[in-house]
Amino acid sequence: MKQYDYIISGAGLAGLSLLMRFMTNPAFNTKSILVVDKAAKTENDHTWCFWETQAGLFEPVVHHRWQHVNFFSSQFSSLLDLAPYTYKMIRSIDFYKHVYEEAGKHRNIEFIYGRVEAAGNAGSKGLVVVDGNQYYADFVFNSILFQKPEQPGQAHYLLQHFKGFFIETKESFFKPTEATLMDFRVDQKNGTTFAYVLPFTPTKALVEYTLFSKQLLNDEDYTAALKNYISSVMGLQDYTILEQEYGVIPMTNMKFVKRVGKVINIGTAGGQTKGSSGYTFQFIQKHSDKIVADLLQYGDVSENKSLLQKRFNFYDSTLLNILSGEKLAGDKIFSDLFGKNPAERVLRFLDNETTFEDEINLMGTLPQGVFMKAAWQEIFK
Repeated sequence: MKQYDYIISGAGLAGLSLLMRFMTNPAFNTKSILVVDKAAKTENDHTWCFWETQAGLFEPVVHHRWQHVNFFSSQFSSLLDLAPYTYKMIRSIDFYKHVYEEAGKHRNIEFIYGRVEAAGNAGSKGLVVVDGNQYYADFVFNSILFQKPEQPGQAHYLLQHFKGFFIETKESFFKPTEATLMDFRVDQKNGTTFAYVLPFTPTKALVEYTLFSKQLLNDEDYTAALKNYISSVMGLQDYTILEQEYGVIPMTNMKFVKRVGKVINIGTAGGQTKGSSGYTFQFIQKHSDKIVADLLQYGDVSENKSLLQKRFNFYDSTLLNILSGEKLAGDKIFSDLFGKNPAERVLRFLDNETTFEDEINLMGTLPQGVFMKAAWQEIFK
């Protein structure tokens, strides 16, 4: 029976972000660490965007940065200065290679690939089962959703689903210093829908079509909408599609199980996707930092939920109440947020980092009747 100090179950964003922190802290050099997943990551299967005020742990693999972003809607359009924030993008393949290369320098880290069947507990140890073989550890950090969490009747559940084209033009078309954060100048019949454009060079960009809704679309519908946006809204006719990407992210106030015994859930499986926006990257980084700090200080991982977390969970539930009930159009909400507040305040709010005074000011710019009614409904559930 092989035992480890830590097992990381799932080598995606959450698992490898935690692994990177273990590797950059000498205190973990003596810890035996096993990473398990179905296969090594060898493809560019995700694009992660986030904002921060300074260089982060994964700065070496940031593919592009923008200080200015466009916002477009029928109510408000503007080029926004994000200072002191910078909007950043990481390609998953660069992230994977970076972490794997670092892991190759550490003899205490082992990778096993196969069908990860379960994560659970055996006495005082955590365990994972891979292709029928059991592996034990003091702690298992699991990012795999083995089954969808039960959905209570009063929980809100939407999907953020998207398809993107990496495109190239023959002539210069894009301005690499300006991204489009949200463009609501698309049909809203399927729910809150917007496009965003991330230009890397004058001839290359990622164009993404995104929806917040309860139902997914057929693949041909995403493709048609993307091509229509590129031709009709962007005014671009001649381009080549280099790559495509597709994804689905849960937007919910369902209670994810954070821990069972020695199994600590991380990533989306551990509730690190922000319910009202689908943003995940920075929440995973913060959670990874907390895990490392707790292990160093206590030799365990605490589960305390702060008043700050409870406050933002309430805000998320209120917005989900409105969006899932179609009580107010999403383009109206985001137009008010970005049109009536400094961009940096909105970004801090979306990162759960505003003060209560900031939040009062933000709430004052939104339709009071709709939000107050939704808030009371969430309070009295």
